[in-house]
Amino acid sequence: MRHDHLISAKQLSRGDIEAVLDRAAEIDADPGAVAGTHADTLLGLLFFEPSTRTKMSFDTAMKRLGGRTIDMGSVESSSVKKGESLADTVRVIEGYADAIVLRHPSEGSAKLASEFVDIPVVNAGDGAGQHPSQTLLDLYTIRQNAGLDDLTIGIMGDLKYGRTVHSLAHALTNFDASQHFISPESLRLPRGVRYDLHEAGAKVREHTELDAVLGTLDVLYVTRIQRERFPDENEYRQVAGEYRIDAELLEAASDDLTVMHPLPRVDEIAPDVDGTDYATYFEQAHNGVPVRMALLHEIL
Repeated sequence: MRHDHLISAKQLSRGDIEAVLDRAAEIDADPGAVAGTHADTLLGLLFFEPSTRTKMSFDTAMKRLGGRTIDMGSVESSSVKKGESLADTVRVIEGYADAIVLRHPSEGSAKLASEFVDIPVVNAGDGAGQHPSQTLLDLYTIRQNAGLDDLTIGIMGDLKYGRTVHSLAHALTNFDASQHFISPESLRLPRGVRYDLHEAGAKVREHTELDAVLGTLDVLYVTRIQRERFPDENEYRQVAGEYRIDAELLEAASDDLTVMHPLPRVDEIAPDVDGTDYATYFEQAHNGVPVRMALLHEIL
């Protein structure tokens, strides 16, 4: 990796991505090969928002590399509750840990934190901004199931607030991918993201209905309508449940379609999809450990 911090998928070249994915594949095949390689390393977990997969997989990854983690705990039990600034928090944790994994509700928070410390900062989600480590495990899953070149992918759901969407879309510009974005008009990709994708030469199409493109897709990446991101509850209610995938709908898809989801899901993928060959989202979540092991190994 050419960077001290991992803040955004925009900073990753194809070479960066392939280096992490190749290392992850080696670790996946033989986890013992890297066991103990980072003994005495301490990873600070600073999560200002709830997390299951990201937090636990980083914790697992560090421990499988032989290191340990320290956890800030909940915001309610930390000095943040007393009004401590993010800059002060990360400067304190820099004295305890060798790297920081940060999740925060404010877009730009990871970049801000990286300007105050000399240890690596990994952005584990900054509001509606970016989530680059999720993107790396998404790309690993796509590469395993469909390949990354000559790819046709549909990305559906909350494209306005979805940080996993923004990160993945940027990363895919490194590959020959046709990207179809499916959402209600109110949840379209932000103008800035669309501009960046066009500037990068991405093949981008926007749709309000899945039917028109479903049969052409290699991958369907489904996202949750994120209630917690909406400033207006009425706006959320207008779109909640509008996009739902079930086994019957997928009868119109290619037999080789891969259905992904960064999780958690609510009702956007019906349980009857879980038992089909399309479902890859639990495999996707499991891939978080070898990919984050590879990422930490490269950064540290």
